[in-house]
Amino acid sequence: RLRFICPSFVRADSNSIRRNFLGAGHQEKALGRNHPDIARTLNNLAIISNAEGNSSKSEGLRKRALTIVEHAVGANDPTIVIFIVGLANEYLTQGKYAEAEQLYTRALEIKKKDLSENSPETAKTLAGLASVYQAQGKFIQGEELLRRALTIQEGALGSDHPDVADLLNNLAILYDIQGKNSEAEGLFRRSLEIREKIFGTNHPKVTESLNNLAALYQMQGRYKESALAYERVLALLNKTVPLEHPDVAGAFGGLAIAYNALGRNIDAERLDKTALMINERSFGSNHIKVAHSLNALGVTERYLGKYRESQELLLRALDIRLKALGANHPDVAQTLYNLALLSGLTNDAKSALNYFRKTTEALIAHTSSEQAFARQDGQSSGLFEQRAVFLKDHLIALATATNEDIESAPALGQEAFTVAQWANQSSTAVAVQQMGQRIAVKNSGLAVLVREGQDLAAARRTADRKLIVALSQPAGKQDPPTSEALRRQIADIDSRSEIIAAQLKKRFPNFADLTNPDPLKIEYVQNLLRTTEVIVFFVVGKRQSYVFALTGDAFEWKAIPIGADDLSAKVAAFRRGLDVNEFSNLSEATKPTLFDLGLSFELYTTLFGSVETLVMTRPNLLVVPSGALTALPFHLLVTEKPTTGASQRLEDYRDAAWLVKRQAVDVLPSVASLKMLRAFENKDQATKPMIGFGNPVFNPSMDPKNAPRDPKEKIAVKTRAYSEFWRGAGVDRDQLMQALSPLPDTAIELKAVAATLGALPSDVILGQDATETAVKRVPLSDYRIVYFATHALVAGDVKGLGEPALALSIPRQPTEVDDGLLTANEVAQLKLNADWVVLSACNTIAGDKPGAEALSGLARAFFYAGARALLVSHWAVDSEAATRLTTSTFEILKSNPSIGRSEALRRAMIRYLNDPSSPKNAYPALWGPFALIGEGAVR
Repeated sequence: RLRFICPSFVRADSNSIRRNFLGAGHQEKALGRNHPDIARTLNNLAIISNAEGNSSKSEGLRKRALTIVEHAVGANDPTIVIFIVGLANEYLTQGKYAEAEQLYTRALEIKKKDLSENSPETAKTLAGLASVYQAQGKFIQGEELLRRALTIQEGALGSDHPDVADLLNNLAILYDIQGKNSEAEGLFRRSLEIREKIFGTNHPKVTESLNNLAALYQMQGRYKESALAYERVLALLNKTVPLEHPDVAGAFGGLAIAYNALGRNIDAERLDKTALMINERSFGSNHIKVAHSLNALGVTERYLGKYRESQELLLRALDIRLKALGANHPDVAQTLYNLALLSGLTNDAKSALNYFRKTTEALIAHTSSEQAFARQDGQSSGLFEQRAVFLKDHLIALATATNEDIESAPALGQEAFTVAQWANQSSTAVAVQQMGQRIAVKNSGLAVLVREGQDLAAARRTADRKLIVALSQPAGKQDPPTSEALRRQIADIDSRSEIIAAQLKKRFPNFADLTNPDPLKIEYVQNLLRTTEVIVFFVVGKRQSYVFALTGDAFEWKAIPIGADDLSAKVAAFRRGLDVNEFSNLSEATKPTLFDLGLSFELYTTLFGSVETLVMTRPNLLVVPSGALTALPFHLLVTEKPTTGASQRLEDYRDAAWLVKRQAVDVLPSVASLKMLRAFENKDQATKPMIGFGNPVFNPSMDPKNAPRDPKEKIAVKTRAYSEFWRGAGVDRDQLMQALSPLPDTAIELKAVAATLGALPSDVILGQDATETAVKRVPLSDYRIVYFATHALVAGDVKGLGEPALALSIPRQPTEVDDGLLTANEVAQLKLNADWVVLSACNTIAGDKPGAEALSGLARAFFYAGARALLVSHWAVDSEAATRLTTSTFEILKSNPSIGRSEALRRAMIRYLNDPSSPKNAYPALWGPFALIGEGAVR
């Protein structure tokens, strides 16, 4: 996609400027060819040429102007900066990025020596250099420069100045490229608001904003809206610029993408060809914008089945991009990917694999170079995750090459295993990695330094998000003091982070190697596995998925004929009938939908059938899920075909061939997390057995001891969505207090577990005492088990506002430290050394829905804080069942400490479902809610 990137100069009314400088020739005769006034005239004439799309003429004018002023005042005079930046802008427009970068840097050095680093002119120069970095794929560097420029311009010009709108626009483009769509949209709209207010609705600046919003809609898959927006852009351009203007080419290219997505390929072809013609005429045949048009037209011709024409166009685009951008640029990866897809369509499997390899190599190299400029939080710019589809299609090519015997099958399997790990990145896996970084640092002082650096990076991300929200507010809701406070906070964080980074580099020079570990090799994983273990790793693709199975001495990988959408629907159907509240009301008169054993067996066959022979050889099954599979309770898969499907006889469930009867199941966030979690085993164990928090008071005016409840009623710990309680800028505490039901049975649960483990009564914190303050003040790192028995709140429909949280006692007077909600961000700041963290609350394992990012924010936060394993739940937990399952698990492990956590949980489940005292005990909604995430083996 082509976007309108606003450089540091303002597009002018060319006719009025031209009238002002018609006398330039007479001026030359009067003053001489090398007079400084002539340079200013030439510079303004260059603005006209640029606005008209004649960049080569503009470049010549600016070069001459710069030469004149250099001769007149010297190469380092501050007055020369405007001419340096003007020529740099021309180089940026023409795609001469090295030349542009050199000039922008030169201008900044002059401003630095002149002690005017914080002037508006400096801000414009920073913005220009940021645009160069963006074009080169250096997104993190570009973002930092734009933020600095924005701070300068808002301070000097106010928040409603057109130069501020330019910077908001450019920052939004960077976010858009990286897939940060919600942040980008807010900034785009704020920029548009400023421009419409100042210039009116038909100004080129407004057109620019509308174009960029249209491109954003495409990133969000809103193609109809995108097409309408581009059509409006073209209507506005028709009033202000000639048809052959480069901006028209950009809008044509964007509209063509929308048309392709809507199936209007013939119309897209016409637009792409016109855009290519305009760009070639404006910039020459080898310009980077020509490469954009060639790439787009190549894709369109592929859609139309014109494969030969598509290949010629894509190869030409690749040649230009390679020369201009280098082999590791994301745009180069995009063209390589398009060539790979084309080769697959023409049945050239060997070429397809070769192109996919180059695509993956470029993506990984770009991520590594970006990470060199990131903080030590294991976070990338977001582009890698956004283009995971490239890697998943690489797996298709590897599977095809294996089937066609193009290369050695073992070598292809090793490559597939590596590519699959790159494709399966998740923030939960990053949290485990960060924990592993701290463990790897043997020096305790350095470990504390690493933790501080990681915490600062997380605080920086939070402050960044808040600042973007503040900057995106419309004029009437702008809050300059808040924005300024956030900027100061970010500056303080950056200052401290730089000190920590310098100390780590000096005292632990190899620490950077831990920040970005490569995927694990097959042999390495096999060496990590115990003789009782098999690991199964799933990658969910759009069209098909993949399963990898490893034991200590064997490896298999297979394609699974099911894509993301179908798998998501299957998992959602699988989970029907597991609602505890519905099941608890089961009677002869009401026959709710019960768990479908037939579907469970079907899903087992789909996922494990091709590798079953290997998988069933070990008693401990380690599963690495992705996509919709993060919401799948694997232990409830049925391994043999049942005699009935959706059974209506509870006794049938007891006899089903549940996977948990065969194997203990342990879920891992990633393959690489196994390495980190095993390293955690060597850390000194905490000294105290358990601390628990439960039965919180949600309504301060009500004593939980007096909460009315039918003694026959079974309480299910429910999860609520944040959107139910969010009102404006915060949580509606009154509604929250009324909505969260008391949980008196959780006190019974916690006391029973504490008695089993030999914990002190004082370490069971209940009622009014179960507060955020208590959690934050207790030295949690002293406890082997940290237990929360309460409601969970999950991030709901209010994106960017709510985050997952555990509900604790709500204080009468909430404070920043204690408002009754222990959020994921606050969990991450805890310091644990826990063998277990138990979250006895609903849906604390998965995200908002099947297919959400691997594991919930709560799970991620507890791993980061220092948990080896989490006991979490897939759905609402019946209070009596929760007590029986958890106490039984800990009793079994206490009696048989060598069996490990996941095996203890397995035996507790089987004990429950085999209990003949009630037919309901066999139903999976009661005995199957819990799953173990993390290290399930014995320490």
